[in-house]
Amino acid sequence: MSQKSAESLVGSVRRCGPFVLYLYHVWTIIELETLKIFKDPTEIISRSIQPALWLILFGEAFSRIHMVPTGQVSYLAFLTPGILAQSIAFVSIFNGLAIIWEKDMGILQKILTTPVKRSALVLGKMLASTVRSFSQLIVVIIVASTLGVHLKWSFDRVVGLLGFTILGSVFFTGFSMIIAALVKTRERMMGIGQLVTMPLFFTSSALYPISIMPKWLQTLAKINPLSYLVNGLRGLFLSTSYAQGTDIGILLMVSLLVWIWGTIQYPRLLI
Repeated sequence: MSQKSAESLVGSVRRCGPFVLYLYHVWTIIELETLKIFKDPTEIISRSIQPALWLILFGEAFSRIHMVPTGQVSYLAFLTPGILAQSIAFVSIFNGLAIIWEKDMGILQKILTTPVKRSALVLGKMLASTVRSFSQLIVVIIVASTLGVHLKWSFDRVVGLLGFTILGSVFFTGFSMIIAALVKTRERMMGIGQLVTMPLFFTSSALYPISIMPKWLQTLAKINPLSYLVNGLRGLFLSTSYAQGTDIGILLMVSLLVWIWGTIQYPRLLI
């Protein structure tokens, strides 16, 4: 697009009102972030190995032990939504590394000198991270189907899976941006990221039902956002009847909170 065409488009958007202009700013950030992802797809490919290994090695092995009560489904089928949720959390939580890199390179400072609102910048980055999460969704579905897991499919289930993938990605990316604003260095971000993701994973319902956990772990699982992402995905993947109103509500609420908190914290990253 030429500079004249771009200026004409911006002028047209401005005349549509502040809300449309805000959405345009959000979309601009999404477009920039998505271009960066597709310019170097090796990250997506390398990240896709982890969920495949979890399902092939851990899932197949534990399916033969029959130690975890999973009802009418195999342990591998029970595990599949948990591994997808874990993958979404892992690829999203380390987006903070890229943000710190942008700050160190001076890119972030240049973006903040534009008319783009900080809240639009944070929201755009949160939404753009769903591209990586969608790749995890595709990999998990392919691997699980190859291993013989019978997943339930319908149009509304597909829409639900996409919706939960977006919500999970948005929350954990926003959370990573808050951490990045607090720690400010890539080394610390890497350490904190590992420190946060592993407890979140093991205190959720990804690997085993909440009902078999000790009481103190049940309490942690019920306040862990990852549990609600797992539960929503598990219902859509496996249940004949599903109602994820609570899961959607919790994920929407925590995503809104990290968006607001991230917008407040974001300028701290430049100090």
